[in-house]
Amino acid sequence: MKNSAVMKAVRKTITSCKRLTAMLILTVIGSIAIGLVPPLVLEWIINLLTEGKETSFALVMGYFLLLSLSGFMDAKKESLITMFGQKITHQIRSIMCQKLKALLADYYTMQDTGAAVSRFVGDVDTIENLFTSGIISMAADALRLLSILAIIYLKSPGLGLMLLFVLPLLYMMTRSFQKRMLSAQMDNRQAVGSSNNHILDTIRSIRMLHNLKKEPYMEKKYDVHIQERFAAINKSNFYDSVYSPIIMSVNAVLIAVMMVLSAKGGNMMAFFGMSAGTAVAVISYVGKIFEPLESIGMEIQNIQSALAGIRRINDFLNEPEKKQQAQADFKEKENLPAISIQQLHFGYEREKEILQGLTLTVEQGEHITMIGRTGAGKSTIFKLLLGIYEPWSGTIEIFGHNSTAIKEKDRRFIFGYVEQEFHAVPGSILEQITLSDPSISREQAIDALNVVGLWETIKDFPDGLNTIYADSLFSQGQMQLISIARAIASNPRILLLDEITADLDSETEHRVLQALQAASENRTVLSISHRLYEYSGGRCITIS
Repeated sequence: MKNSAVMKAVRKTITSCKRLTAMLILTVIGSIAIGLVPPLVLEWIINLLTEGKETSFALVMGYFLLLSLSGFMDAKKESLITMFGQKITHQIRSIMCQKLKALLADYYTMQDTGAAVSRFVGDVDTIENLFTSGIISMAADALRLLSILAIIYLKSPGLGLMLLFVLPLLYMMTRSFQKRMLSAQMDNRQAVGSSNNHILDTIRSIRMLHNLKKEPYMEKKYDVHIQERFAAINKSNFYDSVYSPIIMSVNAVLIAVMMVLSAKGGNMMAFFGMSAGTAVAVISYVGKIFEPLESIGMEIQNIQSALAGIRRINDFLNEPEKKQQAQADFKEKENLPAISIQQLHFGYEREKEILQGLTLTVEQGEHITMIGRTGAGKSTIFKLLLGIYEPWSGTIEIFGHNSTAIKEKDRRFIFGYVEQEFHAVPGSILEQITLSDPSISREQAIDALNVVGLWETIKDFPDGLNTIYADSLFSQGQMQLISIARAIASNPRILLLDEITADLDSETEHRVLQALQAASENRTVLSISHRLYEYSGGRCITIS
């Protein structure tokens, strides 16, 4: 874990949040120290009473104030540990977001849809637990445990040695109970999932089950799932109910043995003996031992889970990245084609080449429609132009610049891309157009909506552009118009249109094509659709 993202995040958090780190360390130490003081004050009070001396009101109030302060410090410690853990996970997610920008497009096509999400959410959350309920908490509990043992040994060496012998056994018993309870909880979750799936399957197939008279069979199967849940819950409850009495019994036995041996007199009394106040304090300390002992077991479990999450995140960060090329500010070169593709070879798999020696030139302001069979590589050309993929060989130039050398910040002002389906983002209608890009103003969004003929509709909404987007607000054709407005809001030089009228009825298609005609003025347009070609009257080429 030496060079992992976690260690980088920890170092950055410590250096950038020095005040938080210092407060956390002081609070952890303070919480442990203050938690040890109340039993000592209680010892003082009891000894004064047994000696027949008066106890001041201030001393008694001090004892209760220390108890309150101890509780406050514990709460403050947990709060700071949580803040520290969240700072670290924020740093980790920032590192992962930077990695997302550098990943090859193959990562997204080869991975399951939820793979990246599970790493950003589930795996990073386990790392937060590594600090909030893991390393820091375990260090604090271990320090608290050692401090209590040291005080008990000073007060009663015999009891201290007894505890050193008993605690490892108690720890092993605690871990055994925790593992069994965790196993029972996992069995319960599995049983819950099985019973829920069984209900859904029954509802989906209810007519067939009724016709085949299989309802009794499904009822028996459901009974089995319910019994499994019941058995798992009972098992978990059993271990939970047995553990506490065992700990309390061990606590009582230790105190009883200490008292009996201290009453023996002679060497035993010297080894175990203590005053009444000391006995009360020691009993209090013994009671405090079992809480950190139990917590350490769970914290080790959290650390083990977090290590698995760290490995998955490191695997993600070790994924191949795009080749970094020298990038310069984009300047449109005059008298050069808008798009120039020369001897392009590309495929998604090495053994299956899609584009074989493609050569294509699109002049500035020209409208070209690509046609061809499915799988010929029409959409792939768009992905190559946008820099999502790099060609195997050959060149792609945009206004005289290599397509892979164009900066990301310039791409949206060069290309406007309209897909077959509109993909909404969370937020307002304005955010659907700007995609929260601060370089695109509200006025530009309104101009784009005017071009596609949708502004009159949107401005009549109660909140206008600030209306939260919902699919129910718009028809399918209107969604496509929003997609076109999104593409032209940044005033791009080139429009890429990917079969955007494929699923529209004739009336809606006519309206979308009219909007496209307005959006295409003074722009270079490359489209995929025979119908768009017929409408625009541009040049048509076949991709085979």
